[in-house]
Amino acid sequence: MKMAKKEDQATEKKITSKKQSSKKVKSEDKLNTQLQEANDALAQEKDKYLRLFAEFENFKKRTAKERIELFKTANQEVISAMIPVLDDFNRAQQLIEKGENAIDVEGFKLIFNKFHDILKNNGLTQTEAKAGDSFDAEIHEAITQIPAPSEKEKGKIIDIVETGYQLGDRIIRYPKVVVGQ
Repeated sequence: MKMAKKEDQATEKKITSKKQSSKKVKSEDKLNTQLQEANDALAQEKDKYLRLFAEFENFKKRTAKERIELFKTANQEVISAMIPVLDDFNRAQQLIEKGENAIDVEGFKLIFNKFHDILKNNGLTQTEAKAGDSFDAEIHEAITQIPAPSEKEKGKIIDIVETGYQLGDRIIRYPKVVVGQ
């Protein structure tokens, strides 16, 4: 009987160790599966990241190229609008060279008005400056100073030599003025 008990115990130990090793194998298989899934997910995320990064780089290059193109053609609209005025000046010049009777002053006034309207429609306005206004270095450019004719005119604008212009709120050419001192 002792032998039979020992055999039964040995058999039970074998069965228990097989169960334990089968649990270990199942546990290892489960861990390997999880590891493989995690590696696959990581590879997928890396791929997404690389694609997104490449897409962003292409976006940056494309927008940089578009900006350069925009700067190249920014004045195209204004220049295109001024071409008809240039044509009118060319026709007037040809008439002057032919020696026709008299220059049609009215024609030149029409060309000037057309040119002025085109610039105005594109946002160009004259900078306000009048003789007798106080000189302001922020909006005027003093080209010379002369003795003031009277005490009241010291620090005031005596004469406007060249008109200033603004494009929107930005001054693109300051009015050139003579200031009394």
